[in-house]
Amino acid sequence: MVRLRTRSSNSDTPDRWEAQLRKGALEMAALASLWHGRLYGLEIIRFLEGESQLILAEGTIYPILNRLRAEGLLTSEWVEAEAGHPRKYYSLTESGRLRLMKMAEAWATFAAGLSRLLTPVLNPAVGTVTTQEKQEVFL
Repeated sequence: MVRLRTRSSNSDTPDRWEAQLRKGALEMAALASLWHGRLYGLEIIRFLEGESQLILAEGTIYPILNRLRAEGLLTSEWVEAEAGHPRKYYSLTESGRLRLMKMAEAWATFAAGLSRLLTPVLNPAVGTVTTQEKQEVFL
């Protein structure tokens, strides 16, 4: 389950489109959370919430981590804790690092293109073309 911090302006429920967008980025986000080193599941959840406002349930992140591990992008190991139960730590493999770099590059290119497209929507004063200017282009 992915909960969002932002809400649709029309209701109190999360905007479905935004939820789908975020769900599509979860694999990349999970890999990115491990860029600087190994983390266990709850640490990944907290990291994603703190760094990206992605609020994930354990039932969401663990299937993703297991799939990424099965694909050879992550390794996992059980580590005994000084207090409490053992924890399963996840780390990026070399293949996982390479995949994440490709994903990040594709995301950055995609996001930059959309940002250019959305600039006039978010900031109407930028790039506004008058009717007169439009007519001059076609003359």
